[in-house]
Amino acid sequence: MGKRVAVVLAGCGVYDGSEIHEASAVLVHLSREGAQAELYAPDVDQMHVVDHVKGEPTQEKRNVLVESARIARGNIKDLAKLDVKGLDALIIPGGFGVAKNLSTWATQGKNCVISKEVEHVLKAFHAAQKPIGLCCISPVLAAKIFPGCELTVGHDTECEKWPYAKTAETMKELGCKHVNKHVTEVHVDVKNKLVTTSAFMCNAPIHEIYDGIGKMVKEVVRLA
Repeated sequence: MGKRVAVVLAGCGVYDGSEIHEASAVLVHLSREGAQAELYAPDVDQMHVVDHVKGEPTQEKRNVLVESARIARGNIKDLAKLDVKGLDALIIPGGFGVAKNLSTWATQGKNCVISKEVEHVLKAFHAAQKPIGLCCISPVLAAKIFPGCELTVGHDTECEKWPYAKTAETMKELGCKHVNKHVTEVHVDVKNKLVTTSAFMCNAPIHEIYDGIGKMVKEVVRLA
């Protein structure tokens, strides 16, 4: 039997939900590793809805679970129903939905609050010593919940290639060790069983982002 891996989504779309290419890459690589993905999302309203053409918020209201179901092809469950006992690992793709719908990182940074359901799930996998894979902005969830853990969101010096590098500095302020890694690389925190990679935190060709996520998935499945 292949490993059963929970994948937690935060909506559908980079600016207000899960980054679709990252979510898709996670699912493709899990399939390649012979693992079974089980998708979950919280049944809550999005912080807001963004017009992805204009890059601006609209007056529309959408539900995180309903929007995540688009990526899951309808095969998704309410995050409140996740039972860590029957699962081998957890992966959370990135996208601004992580910082808006799963936490308040987008508005409060290091002083953010993590959604109670998301925090419960992360702590449950951690307590069970089951691996957790995080990419793009989602490592900030672990930075907030597991002080002293080791993570990467890419590089800590801002430039054209690394436009979100200040995130690494903020994570350090939370007491984490940030490890600089290229977009095709991962960092493994062996003690905490955390596997992280930068994905779209880097202004890189999409195939490199895809390859980095592939290494993250492979390592999560290996540790499971």
